[in-house]
Amino acid sequence: MPANYLANPPADILARAAKIRLAAFDVDGTLTDGRLWYGEDGRETKVFHVHDGLGLKRLQANGIEVALITARISHPVALRAEELGIAHVYQGQGDKRSCLLELLDALHLSPEQAAVVGDDLPDLAPMRIAGLAVAVANAHPWVVEAAHWQTRQRGGEGAVREACDLILHAQGRSDAERERWQ
Repeated sequence: MPANYLANPPADILARAAKIRLAAFDVDGTLTDGRLWYGEDGRETKVFHVHDGLGLKRLQANGIEVALITARISHPVALRAEELGIAHVYQGQGDKRSCLLELLDALHLSPEQAAVVGDDLPDLAPMRIAGLAVAVANAHPWVVEAAHWQTRQRGGEGAVREACDLILHAQGRSDAERERWQ
């Protein structure tokens, strides 16, 4: 990915991203590459990209709520969320739209203040109400159609980090973040 991938995002995308106060992410296919790994003992293993984790931490450090909303239930998701300090973790969600609406209500936010990042059909309903809908590079075509913006990276390979960077960039926080790390 070129270093300047955020150099010229469309103005309408920047306007949407500037309003975000909650970023909600799917897990399988978005925070992971979508493959399910099972050991001989039947335990599930997931692989998460470290760049995505830092992006999520940076959102939180800049006052943006982070949520994981996933249809599956998985212990590795709970472990990763705990490690990253993510308080809003919703597993086993058959209706992600309702989950998002309940969370928005609890946080006193409007749908236009939410970003939803996903890859597959269960993500469509929450994406359709979000102020910023993001599809990962390898998302299902219907998800891409519903998205306002698509990452260059695939799910589990830095796509979440791109979405985080876009939001921070749109909110004028990129320069401060860069200074922090130099």
